[in-house]
Amino acid sequence: MVHNSVSQMWENYLITLENKLKNAEYSSWHFSANKEDANELAALVRNNVKTATSSLHMLYEMEGVKRPQKGELNIITDWDGVAQAITETVNVSIIPFKEVSEDFARKEGEGDRTLHYWRTVHIDFFTKELMNMNIAFSEDMLVVCEELRLIYK
Repeated sequence: MVHNSVSQMWENYLITLENKLKNAEYSSWHFSANKEDANELAALVRNNVKTATSSLHMLYEMEGVKRPQKGELNIITDWDGVAQAITETVNVSIIPFKEVSEDFARKEGEGDRTLHYWRTVHIDFFTKELMNMNIAFSEDMLVVCEELRLIYK
C-alpha cells in the first residue's frame, strides 16, 4: 500500500513545475532490508549526501523487476512508506562488483564514504540477500550502479 505522503509529495512537486510533468510516471521505494538502514539512507538522500545506489543485477531477472533507467523519477520513502524525496536517475551502469570505483562508493554516501567501507557493507548485504537462494556471493557478480539527482524534498 502506498502511503498518502507519496502522492502528496508528487502533487507538491508538480506544482513547482507548473504541471509540466503532469503525466510523468514515478516509482516509490525504500532502501535496504531493515527499518534503521532504510530510514538512515533516505535521510542521506534528503541531505543530498547519497546520490547513488547499487544492487545485484541477477536479482532483477530473478524477481521479474525492471532495471532502473536513465531519466526515471523515484520517490524515496522511509521504511514505513512515508515520502522523503524525489530523485531522477541520471546514470545507470552494470559492472562487476570488483570494478566499482572509489568515486561511486563516495556517491553512495554511506559510512566514511570510502571504497573499503562500501565493499565491506555491500559484500555483507549481498551475501545475506543471496543466502536464501543458496547462491554464493562472488566479486565477479554484476552490480547495477545507479546515480541519482535530488530534485525535490
